Amino acid sequence: LGRVGRGIRWYMTTLMGDTAYATYVTHHRRHHPDEEPLTERQFWRQRMDDQDRNPGARCC
Repeated sequence: LGRVGRGIRWYMTTLMGDTAYATYVTHHRRHHPDEEPLTERQFWRQRMDDQDRNPGARCC
């Protein structure tokens, strides 16, 4: 039961984007160790701007 609960929690947080910044920082440090990653505020600003420019399948 605990394993199922953790799986559901992981799915929901991933679906909602809660882990997006942490995933970005991990990727950035691994692939671009000599560059400073964006701050969390800069990351979300860029992400929202990208979604506004390319809405894709969003409903709103």
